[in-house]
Amino acid sequence: MLLDTASLYFRAYFGVPDSVRAPDGTPVNAVRGLLDFIDRLVKDHRPDHLVACMDADWRPQWRVELIPSYKAHRVAEERPAGPDEEEVPDTLSPQVPVIEAVLDALGIARVGVAGYEADDVIGTYTARATGPVDIVTGDRDLYQLVDDARGVRVLYPVKGVGTLNLTDEAALREKYGVDGRGYADLALLRGDPSDGLPGVAGIGEKTAAKLLAEFGDLAGIQAAVDDPKAKLTPSQRKRLTEAQPYLAVAPKVVRVADDVPLPDVGTALPHGPRDAAALDALAARWGLGGSLQRLLTTLTA
Repeated sequence: MLLDTASLYFRAYFGVPDSVRAPDGTPVNAVRGLLDFIDRLVKDHRPDHLVACMDADWRPQWRVELIPSYKAHRVAEERPAGPDEEEVPDTLSPQVPVIEAVLDALGIARVGVAGYEADDVIGTYTARATGPVDIVTGDRDLYQLVDDARGVRVLYPVKGVGTLNLTDEAALREKYGVDGRGYADLALLRGDPSDGLPGVAGIGEKTAAKLLAEFGDLAGIQAAVDDPKAKLTPSQRKRLTEAQPYLAVAPKVVRVADDVPLPDVGTALPHGPRDAAALDALAARWGLGGSLQRLLTTLTA
C-alpha cells in the first residue's frame, strides 16, 4: 500500500475541525486525521507493506523547464537555491514535521527523494512491485498506474477513507473511456488547471477520449495529424498542429517517473512502534490521544 501522503493530510486538514488541538492550543487536526486514515486503511485492507510517499520536491525544476506554467499558481515563494515554497494554509505547515516525526517513531516507512514528487516515488515502487499494489490518493493523476494484469489499483477517498472509490481499469473505461495506460495521454490532451497544464485548446475530456479510441494513443493521434486521410476534423487537425510544441514535452511532465533512486528502507508494516519513547513524548506534546492509540492497537493486533 502506497500513500500519497500530502494528498491525505490535506484532506485530513480540511475534513477534521481545527478545534482539534494540542495541549498548548496548536491545531493538530491534520496529524490526528491522517493517523485515523492510516488506522482505517490498515484495518480494512491489511497490507503487508506500507509506504508513506512524500513530496521532497512538489514542483521539480525539470518539469518546470519543460512547461513553465506547471503548478506556477501554487507558488508562495520562489527559492533560487532549492524547491519553491508551496502555498499551504498557515496552520497546516507546522503540522507536517509532526506527521513526519510520528510516522518515523511508529516505524512506518516514509520516503521522499530530492528532485521528485510523491507521485514519482509511487510510480517507482509500483514498477518494482512483484505483487498487487493499492495506491491511496485523492489525485487523479495516479490513475495512469492502474493495471489489472499486475493488480495495481487506486483507492480514491470520497469521504475520509471510510468510503473509497476502488478504481480499476473497468472503472476508468466506464468514466473516462480509457485504461490506465491511456489516462496520462487523456490528461495531457485535456489539460489540468489545478496543475497548470494548458492541454490542447478545444480538446476537452470527451474529445480526447474519442481521439484515443480512434487512434490508440498520443503517438497515433500525432501520426494522424500528418495523414490527410485520417478522420480528424479541420479544427482538430489545426489545434493539434498548433499544440505540437506542448505535445512534444507534455508526456515527460504528466507521466510519473518509474526510475527514481529509492533509498534502501524496510517497508514492512510495523507491528509495534520503532521508538516507543519518542512516540510517547510526541503523544504527550501534541495531544494525539485516541487517534494514535487506535492505530497502535491496530498495528499490534
